[in-house]
Amino acid sequence: MTRLTVLCGLLLAAPLFAQDNYEIQVYGSDTVATDATMVELHSNDTPNGLPLDDRALHETLEITHGITPWFETGFYIFTNAQPGTGWDLVGSHIRPRVRVPEEWHWPVGVSLSTEFGYVRKRFSEDEWTWEIRPIVDKELGRWYVSFNPAFETHFVFSPALNIKYDVTPKVAAGVEYYGGGGTQQIFPAIDLNVSPEWEFNAGIGFGMTHSTDRTIFKVILGRRFK
Repeated sequence: MTRLTVLCGLLLAAPLFAQDNYEIQVYGSDTVATDATMVELHSNDTPNGLPLDDRALHETLEITHGITPWFETGFYIFTNAQPGTGWDLVGSHIRPRVRVPEEWHWPVGVSLSTEFGYVRKRFSEDEWTWEIRPIVDKELGRWYVSFNPAFETHFVFSPALNIKYDVTPKVAAGVEYYGGGGTQQIFPAIDLNVSPEWEFNAGIGFGMTHSTDRTIFKVILGRRFK
């Protein structure tokens, strides 16, 4: 318990690049198992968006390693491809995360992540960015709910919510919501649970305000390695 308290303090003290359209995901409270590694590719296409994102394809590589049963660290590389500009490296982030151990038997899953790193000036007003993301989730029979009340650079409140239902043991359908800084997006989404080693999530996002990209297609493909 003492080590967890110290780590939480370090995360809170850490010096945010918003998820934007590079990593569109509502986190669950679980962490990667000790000595296991999760490799994920986030592919997000914006056929109808704001000038910076219009017709842009964002590919993000995420590698997360489990260090203890309640502590993991993730690393991201963000890229952008757009007509007329070619393929660009956007930046990179690191994301340590701790969670409440299962042996505490809390009624909900709880974890805390912080994400910080460098983004090229062309893609963000703030070259050094930071995010702190509390995560609370709960399984209720075939229903699952996860809430991420995140705070990004300059303490912009950016909540994210995922509500989904297990249609079959291998297929879950739901809705994801992302907000913050005047932007709001709704993603009808689907998750496939075909194997413990694999992760698949896909959705179509719709902007709900004038400062939000109108349409986004997203796919997350992940593989766990022990």
